[in-house]
Amino acid sequence: MPSPSDQSTTPNAVGQDILRSATRVLSSWPALWVAFALAHGWIILQTWVFEAQILGDVNLYEWWVRNGMDVGWWPVFNYDWVYPLGALGPMLIPALLTESTPAYDWVWMGLVTAANAVAVAVLGRARPRGRAAVWFWLFFLVMLGPIWIGRLDGLLAPIILVALVIAARRPALAMTLATVGAWIKIAPGAVALALAATASNARAFVRNVVLPGAAVCAVVIGIAFAGGGQDNVLDVFGEQGDRQLQVEAVGATPFTVARLWDPSIQVEYDDVIYTYEVLGDGADAVAQALDVALPVAALLIAALIWLAARRRPDRVGDILLIGAAAELLALIVFNKVGSPQFIAWIGPPIAAAIALGTRSQGTRRTWFVPALGTLVVARLTMEIYPLKYGEFLGGWPLATSIGALRNALLVALLVGAVVRLVQVALSRQVASRAG
Repeated sequence: MPSPSDQSTTPNAVGQDILRSATRVLSSWPALWVAFALAHGWIILQTWVFEAQILGDVNLYEWWVRNGMDVGWWPVFNYDWVYPLGALGPMLIPALLTESTPAYDWVWMGLVTAANAVAVAVLGRARPRGRAAVWFWLFFLVMLGPIWIGRLDGLLAPIILVALVIAARRPALAMTLATVGAWIKIAPGAVALALAATASNARAFVRNVVLPGAAVCAVVIGIAFAGGGQDNVLDVFGEQGDRQLQVEAVGATPFTVARLWDPSIQVEYDDVIYTYEVLGDGADAVAQALDVALPVAALLIAALIWLAARRRPDRVGDILLIGAAAELLALIVFNKVGSPQFIAWIGPPIAAAIALGTRSQGTRRTWFVPALGTLVVARLTMEIYPLKYGEFLGGWPLATSIGALRNALLVALLVGAVVRLVQVALSRQVASRAG
C-alpha cells in the first residue's frame, strides 16, 4: 500500500500543482499588465496596418477641434453636430497637447489606452473573479481588433465597464459615469436606464439616479448656454434621425443578403456623414421603423428590468448586468446605424458579470454562452471590418455570409438576455406557487 507521501507525488497531484501554480502566475498583476501591454501593442500595430480605415474618424475629430481653436467655429456652439456636446472634451485633449495629425493620432490612442488601463485596474480588483474577467476583457478587445481604439467608443467601453463594476457599491458614482458617457455618445445611457430601473425605492432613485444624472446634465447644458450653443445642444437626436439604413446595420441584413441574387439593391456612399447606406424605398421604410422601434425597445426592456428587480430584489446585481446587456444589445439590433465599433459596448456587461459572479452552476449557465457568443461576434466583426470590408460592400458571398451570421448572433444574444430577464422576473412567482 503506497504511503501518503507517495500519493502526493502521483501524476494527477503533480498536474494539479502545476495548474495551481500557473493560475497563480496568470492571476498576478505583473502577468495581467504584460497581457495588457501585449494586447494594446498588437491593436495599435493593427491600427497602423489599416490606418485609413481605423484613424479616419480620429482625423475628423482633429479637424473639428482644430477648426474651433483656429477660427472659432465649434460643433454644437456654432452648428448642428452628430455627437453630444461632451464628445468635444476627449477630442480636444490631443489637440491641446500636439500640433500635427500623426501626433494627434498617437495621443488619441494613448488616451484610449489610459482609460482602458483604469478600467482594467478597477475590474481586476473586483471580487471574487476580477482577474479572470481581465483576461476575458483583453481577449475580447483583441478579437474585435483595432476599430474600437480609433473611435469614441474606445473611451465609452471603459466608462461602461467601470460603471457596471462599481454599481452595486457606488450606484450614484456609477450613474454619474454613465451620464458623463452618454453626453459623449448615447450608448452609456443604456446603463443609466438599467440603474434607474433597479433602484430599490423612491429615495434610492432620487439619491442614486436623479441627483447625479441631473447634476451632470446641468453642467453640460450650462456650458452649452455659456457658449451660445443652447439651440443645438439636443440636435444630435435630429442628426441621427436624418440618417438612412447603414449597410452594416442588423436591419440591413435582408437587403445585403438579397444582393447575392438581386443586383437592383444598391449601396451608396454618403459623403456628408461618411457611411455606406442601402438605397431604396424598402430600406427607407426599415430605417423609419427602426427610429420608432429603438426607443420603444429600450423602454420595454427597462420596464422588464424594473419588474424583475421588484420580484427578485435578492438578485438585483444579476438583473442590473443582464438588463444592461439587453439594453446595449437593443441599441445595436434596433439601430439603423451599424458601425463595427458599437460591438465594444457589449463586452463590459460580460466582463463585469465574470468579475462579480460566483462559481455557482446558475451563474455559469447565465453567462457562459453569452460570453462565448460575444467573443464570436467580436471576431466576426473584425473579419467584416477592416479585413473584408471591400468585399462586404461589393456583395461578395463569403463576406456577406459573415455579416449575416454576425447580425444573427447579435439578435440571438438580445433574445437570450430578454428571455433570461423574463425567467428571473417569473422565478419568484414560480417559487411561491411551489411553496
